[in-house]
Amino acid sequence: MREAYFVPVGQTDRIKADLAVHLVAAAFGVPAERIMARGRAEPMACHARRIAIYIVHVTYGWTLERVGHVFRVNRATAGTACRWVEDRREEPAFDETVERLGESLIWPSAAPARGLLA
Repeated sequence: MREAYFVPVGQTDRIKADLAVHLVAAAFGVPAERIMARGRAEPMACHARRIAIYIVHVTYGWTLERVGHVFRVNRATAGTACRWVEDRREEPAFDETVERLGESLIWPSAAPARGLLA
């Protein structure tokens, strides 16, 4: 029997990934729970998950292995998701949407570093 792929992930990484998932969920109208569901997803949830994986990888500069851990997939799957998004970025409207989603992650992720909660 195969065990599910699981690596403990730090709270900060989980929060940052959850932010990306919720931004993508809001942008594409796919519930966050469906984006993060285990197993094979319906096409819209699958596409949204790929976009979330991509923007986390690109915006935070995380390795594919780190992204894979937080999304509970292996790095090859994370890499496939990123290649799919890169191919779709040839479409101007899609490219602009992905760019804006990535930009939206920057400011909230930097807030704790600025000591706003101290």
